[in-house]
Amino acid sequence: MTATIQILLLLLAVLVAAALIARRLKTAPSIVLVVAGVALALIPGLPRIALAPEFVLLVILPPLIYSAGVNMSWREFRFNLRPIILLAFGCVVFTTCAVAAAAHYLLGLDWAVGFLLGAIVAPPDVVAPLAIVRRLGIPRRLVLVLEGEGLANDATALILYRFAVVAISTGAFSPAQAAGTFAAIVVGEIAYGIGVGWLSLRLRQWARDPRVEIVLSLMTPYLAYWVPEHLGGSGVLATIAAGLYVSWNGPLLIPSATRLQGIFFWDLIIYVIEGFVFLLTGLQARTLMDQIQTFSLRDLAVATAIITAIVIAARFLWVFPATYLPRWLSPSLARRDPSPPWQQVFILAFTGVRGVVSLAAALAIPLMLANGQPFPHRDLILFITFGVIVLTLVGLGLMLPSVIRWLGVARHRVAEHRREHDAELAARLEALDAGLKRLEELARERDLPDEVAAGLRTRAEARRQQFPRSMEDGIETALQSAELRRELIAAERDYLFQLLREGKLTDESRRRIERELDLEEASIFGRNKGEQPL
Repeated sequence: MTATIQILLLLLAVLVAAALIARRLKTAPSIVLVVAGVALALIPGLPRIALAPEFVLLVILPPLIYSAGVNMSWREFRFNLRPIILLAFGCVVFTTCAVAAAAHYLLGLDWAVGFLLGAIVAPPDVVAPLAIVRRLGIPRRLVLVLEGEGLANDATALILYRFAVVAISTGAFSPAQAAGTFAAIVVGEIAYGIGVGWLSLRLRQWARDPRVEIVLSLMTPYLAYWVPEHLGGSGVLATIAAGLYVSWNGPLLIPSATRLQGIFFWDLIIYVIEGFVFLLTGLQARTLMDQIQTFSLRDLAVATAIITAIVIAARFLWVFPATYLPRWLSPSLARRDPSPPWQQVFILAFTGVRGVVSLAAALAIPLMLANGQPFPHRDLILFITFGVIVLTLVGLGLMLPSVIRWLGVARHRVAEHRREHDAELAARLEALDAGLKRLEELARERDLPDEVAAGLRTRAEARRQQFPRSMEDGIETALQSAELRRELIAAERDYLFQLLREGKLTDESRRRIERELDLEEASIFGRNKGEQPL
């Protein structure tokens, strides 16, 4: 038990150190964590830390998928459904077939084993590339498509993975039956996920306690994922559907206290989970080194290089035709949704980084077939998968910032940000006007005292003065105002602490006042973070 606690504390320390190093190097922490994990795994004397596939697929994956679904806008997801499906389904299937052909003709593996390898390495992981592209400011739609693909591609890959394992284990496979099963899984999981999302929101309405509601929100992804997974599905689509349902219907049903506490809770949970995932991925190098003694290092290196090249090339071969061909075939689509610049398409194709889902799937391959024979090429598949993850994550991940700057994609974000900024300002001001209009109605209906209505009007006008009218107007003023408000809040905190030390204020009262100051300071940070302050 003591050793486990020590290892956990060591991993937390590495997680913090990697974050600091990544900030200094201006790169994604996930890349640093994988490299750190590999370095730790090669240190003699350190205990081997094995990554249980059930832990990843049943414990780690559900909250990651659910959180991404909740943060995704259903309206924007629906608008980008065509490119998301083309990537999450079409590109995954195409990559699986390309890897299977390469594994069969170049590596001499059976077709079924090749398809299994293809299903494992086909789905890209978007955590690392998104951390980079968000910082560099690429167009919002490109980020949304990557997020949507990351939500759905694991479902396609895991379903194909199950079909391939069954085919290898039993020696029988029916394409027609597999297609029917796939369609049933998709429809069934989406319906079930919507039901789970509806149930979650209703239970949280009845609870009316932020702590209970947050616990229910943590249970939601596991309820959505575990049941379909136990019944033979993937669980991913159900979890996505639950998250999107909560995202669309939650704003008017979730109380503000729950939302404020839930944001901080989920931010911390996802941060720690993602950090541990990449660190543990690198730590699997020790396990792999113990299992490759029977292989030639040259053969392993060649096989890994071939499959890595195939998965990268397959994405490029799919993304460009999938982007331009539908618009060429459908003039109405081209008018409604014009073709993006080729530079954005190139970035979309370049972000083919593989992650922990691929490694967990490889680790979950059975040791034995149904007839008791060893599962064919299991260790080879595991090593190739790990190699593809490291090469794409470190190689493509480190090159991505330079590629984005070289292509000048970030400049497309400037005009886009200006439009979003102006629309947000207009929405803020119009919302204040709506509130004032409602105040006048309430003042007449309830015969409110003049001083009450006047105080609320003054509060609304004070909030209005905090926002500049446009991006060009008031940026410097907004910066100065935010800095002055921070200094005023700091002065209030110092005075409260002095009162506390003098015994003129209780700790309980100080905490209540401090919470209000914290919320105000957080609102200042929220309005001023990002590419340009509001």
